[in-house]
Amino acid sequence: MASKQSSVDFFVEQMTDAGDVSARKMFGEYGVYCDGKVVALVCDDQLFVKPTAAGRALIGKVTEGLPYPGAKPWFVVAGSDCENSDWLSELIRLTARELPLPKPKKPKPKPAKTAQRPKSKPDKAAQRPKPKAKAKATKKRAPARSKKAPSKR
Repeated sequence: MASKQSSVDFFVEQMTDAGDVSARKMFGEYGVYCDGKVVALVCDDQLFVKPTAAGRALIGKVTEGLPYPGAKPWFVVAGSDCENSDWLSELIRLTARELPLPKPKKPKPKPAKTAQRPKSKPDKAAQRPKPKAKAKATKKRAPARSKKAPSKR
């Protein structure tokens, strides 16, 4: 079940004091970014914060959960804690501070543009016929003989 946009907007609004916070749709759910770093996920209208030592110290008794099948455990932030804007902003600020900056993406090489030439005859290599595959040896049949009824004269 996908998260509702209203839930994502609420979480982001609660975190605004943490820095430059935004959310982007990712694989049907949402990633929450703080200062360009992924700090949380919103999956099935539930907030998952990336685990860090500072986050664990602030939360105290941590509840962990899997945001999606096959994921590593993340901190689950309960509904009542999500309503405390100051606490949630501090959690996101501390988490973002511990995480490394994302690696810059290398630009994909663009194919070199070639000048369009007028159409000319294709080169001879392109005109050569491809070699034919060897035919399987088959038994040759004798031509069918037509059976004529003896003629009566």
